[in-house]
Amino acid sequence: MAIKILIDSTTYMPEEIREYYDIKVIPLSVTFEDGSFKETEMDPYEFYEKLDKSPTIPKSSQPNMKELYKLFEGVVKEGDEILGIFMSSGMSGTYNSANLVKEMILEKYNNAKINLIDSKCICMQHGYMAISAAKAAEEGKRLEEVTNIAKENFHKTRFIFSLSTLEYLKKGGRIGKVQALLGTVLKINPILTLTEGKPDVFLKVRTKKKAIGKMVEIFLEDARKFQLEGVTIHHVNCKEEGKKLAKRIEQDLNINVQISDVGAVVGVHVGPGAVGIAYHTKNIINLDS
Repeated sequence: MAIKILIDSTTYMPEEIREYYDIKVIPLSVTFEDGSFKETEMDPYEFYEKLDKSPTIPKSSQPNMKELYKLFEGVVKEGDEILGIFMSSGMSGTYNSANLVKEMILEKYNNAKINLIDSKCICMQHGYMAISAAKAAEEGKRLEEVTNIAKENFHKTRFIFSLSTLEYLKKGGRIGKVQALLGTVLKINPILTLTEGKPDVFLKVRTKKKAIGKMVEIFLEDARKFQLEGVTIHHVNCKEEGKKLAKRIEQDLNINVQISDVGAVVGVHVGPGAVGIAYHTKNIINLDS
């Protein structure tokens, strides 16, 4: 009997890491006027090219319930236990759908052991929680211990990011506390984060260049103060900008920095040109509940 870690596709975790820890992924989807597709089935660059030509902004949707059930059931039939860690319920109904599927599974398989976590975050901030859980499971820890370790590691992660425009957050209905900036006269290019699972302003700055510089400054201070465990640069259809940011950090800390493309589901809400830093530390850095 093993513990299988399940995540959704919005971690944008590199495939080699998922395979190494045997982390299973359930895809979310995006719907254009001419049809729907799973974000794992379309190259991000193809998606953003399609987005650029679309007269309307597509809508994201949570996983198909039948597919989620099939994935859960497959793990349970193997005699394994499940820890599912899903993107913030403040930005998607995926966590709620997973809970419905869990109840359906338990009706049929009374002895199944399934724990679910609302990560309250996205991208590799969410991913680092899953990796910490996978490592604990590999060490032979019990399901409750693995679950608690994943939750504890949320407080050892941070994700800060900068957008080229707030319009996608606004139109997608995921703007959270950032709403307050829309009525300001001054042009603000804020550094954002997630608070209580929803977008929030981490720091107000005036330009994208200043935002990226300040993000690096914040990250480096945190990395030294809280002992860095891992870092990922995320970008939305701006690979060169992502590479420059990664190189800057590599030179400062003399480490390798992984770069991860943000796919369709998160990308449609933050818009092309967004860049961010998701990182994991040894000590507690994030006191969000």
